[in-house]
Amino acid sequence: MRTRVEIVQDRLQRRLGRADGPGPVLADVDPVVEGSSLTVARAHDLLTDMLTSRSLDVAARRLKASGQSYYTISSAGHEANAVIGALTRPTDPAFLHYRSGGFVMSRSRQIPGVDPVRDTIRSFTAAASDPIAEGRHKVWGSVAGWIPPQTSTIASHLPKAVGTAFAIERARRLGYALDVPEDAIVVCSYGDASANHASALAGINAARYSQRRGARAPVVFVCEDNGLGISVDTPRRWINASFSGLPHLKYVPAEGDIDEVWAAVEEAVEHCRRTRGPVLLHLKTVRLWGHAGSDVEATYRTLPEIETDEERDPIALAGERLAALGAADGDGMALLAAEVDERVQRAADVLAGGATLPDRAAVMAPLAPWHPDEMAADAVGALPDDERRAVLGEDLPEDATAPARRTMAAHINAALHDELARRPEALVFGEDVGRKGGVYHVTAGLQQRFGLDRVFDTLLDETTILGVAQGAALLGFLPIPEIQYLAYVHNALDQIRGEAASLSFFSAGQYTNPMVVRIAGLAYQKGFGGHFHNDNSIGALRDIPGLAIACPSRGDEAARLLRTAMAMAAIDGRVVAFLEPIALYHEKDLHQPGDGEWLFDYPAPGAEPLLPGDVGIYDPPSGAEPTMLIVSYANGLRMSLQAAELLAEQGVAARVLDLRWLSPLPLEAVARQSEACGRLLVVDECRATAGGVADALLAGTIERGVTVPMSTVRAADSFVPLGPAADTVLVDTGQVVAAALDLAAR
Repeated sequence: MRTRVEIVQDRLQRRLGRADGPGPVLADVDPVVEGSSLTVARAHDLLTDMLTSRSLDVAARRLKASGQSYYTISSAGHEANAVIGALTRPTDPAFLHYRSGGFVMSRSRQIPGVDPVRDTIRSFTAAASDPIAEGRHKVWGSVAGWIPPQTSTIASHLPKAVGTAFAIERARRLGYALDVPEDAIVVCSYGDASANHASALAGINAARYSQRRGARAPVVFVCEDNGLGISVDTPRRWINASFSGLPHLKYVPAEGDIDEVWAAVEEAVEHCRRTRGPVLLHLKTVRLWGHAGSDVEATYRTLPEIETDEERDPIALAGERLAALGAADGDGMALLAAEVDERVQRAADVLAGGATLPDRAAVMAPLAPWHPDEMAADAVGALPDDERRAVLGEDLPEDATAPARRTMAAHINAALHDELARRPEALVFGEDVGRKGGVYHVTAGLQQRFGLDRVFDTLLDETTILGVAQGAALLGFLPIPEIQYLAYVHNALDQIRGEAASLSFFSAGQYTNPMVVRIAGLAYQKGFGGHFHNDNSIGALRDIPGLAIACPSRGDEAARLLRTAMAMAAIDGRVVAFLEPIALYHEKDLHQPGDGEWLFDYPAPGAEPLLPGDVGIYDPPSGAEPTMLIVSYANGLRMSLQAAELLAEQGVAARVLDLRWLSPLPLEAVARQSEACGRLLVVDECRATAGGVADALLAGTIERGVTVPMSTVRAADSFVPLGPAADTVLVDTGQVVAAALDLAAR
């Protein structure tokens, strides 16, 4: 029994061969219709690219049958997107839907030395020689073609496409040199079903919002509408009804004959390039052969429905139209189709079975690059004092703290001033960070000092904030986005997990989006605001491969950690979460009200950085030899130091270790210190079950052969309630003392 793939391809060959024209074929330089920029030569190239994309889809399914291909989501029926590849430039960043084979073929045609057939085969056979992902995934991607790889996206790439467009315009205003020309635009394709996804709506809304505010966002959203989301149909005219009437968004329908699609795409691209505003290009397509090779389309669609779509095969329709216009002849197109298919199948046979990634180290190599010497050198970089004074004023932060030490908020603020001063590529943005200076005044004065183009407020949407960060980073900026509260990260977590932190992995390190995401978080705000302002779980962040998490416990170290995080992003292209304990922002005291022992002098630029693995050590206040190690971070460190004082009064000498970095954890240092002290108590202010780091610390210590008595103090598995009831579910100093005494008695 013949497959639908065979039926469609046989019918395509027959339709092309039978296509009739009015007479002699036009010359290569002639337009296919009067006034069109689509010449006969360009139409021939376009048809070749569409046929090439189709043959690659056939090859992927053929090789899958022999276990040599691992990805069969095809572009069949979407080949008209080749027009977009032909009418945009290789310097227009493109964030592509997984059915964008035609686009990639057409764009690759503009780049000398790129062979998209070879590259695509290596990608879907998971070959280590795949030039973009090295076999980690089948992705459309190209460094030469400015196509950052996307995985099986459900529109989660739209926010960063908007961020990239936004960054092009911001760079122009700042005079910041980019790798793309000033009139570059961004292309972003996605499916009609994905148009309903929150990420898609956030991206489109952000582009419109930017346009309304005068910030500009030159992005062409390409909705490739085949009417299906796997088995669920999209209501007729849904995309048109949902998006055609939106203000600050140019809507351009693209359907009909190939020359009409060409004209519509040309209109959309030229409008975007000229006005620097967002456009939604609604490209009507069909989906052939089901969602993927494993999808049995006949289980949810009737045969007449399937055959109706097959009659709308865009390649056959394009060939018939070109023949009718005198731009091609049937025999020539049939021969072209056979030649393209033979070339692709021959390449597939040669390339199939290539070596895949051999081991874990090879797979993970681009996930978390680590160059500590270069990082350390970058972290201690500083402007000369005269240049710092020219930017920051005559009173430098370290001078101002001589008579009066500072809180953590003041230290972070000063460090941000210094980082923005020495890094012209650094940007600070988020909700309320500009004129207001942040909810807790941590960004106060930055906008006045560095201007609206480098320190700016965004709309209230974490997905957009992180999308802007990714796009800006892709173009060479070093973003410092702020997420107002830890709980709000979960509104947009996939922008870190599925997008930002995965980019280096799926591009073999050829694309990175370095950033330092400042997150105000954790609990102990005396019950203010309830759960959303006292979120005490970092499990969702620690789950993300390659994400680094720094968490300061005291002000001076917050400045040094921030500089190190910036260096990690700048040197290794890393995504770093900088988790700032809200309750410690303005804390001054340690043991007694008024003691001022949680105020510290500002460490001037050049102070020693705090790299992952560099832990803080506090010896027993009695000076005795320690018999216990207490490990903690953030608010827990302060409680542990308070507990150490109280334990000393009862004859227990406890050394306290500050983790500083929660990912990667300093497991070697904890194991070494635990063995030296003879007991281990982990004080984890986050929720007990997968919310914090206690389980990983104990497991890591045991796996390193340490057999000392161990215990933990952890918060309850509860959301944090409002008001005084918050204290019932959080860790406190009394619990630390009780647990330490119990451990000491073992």
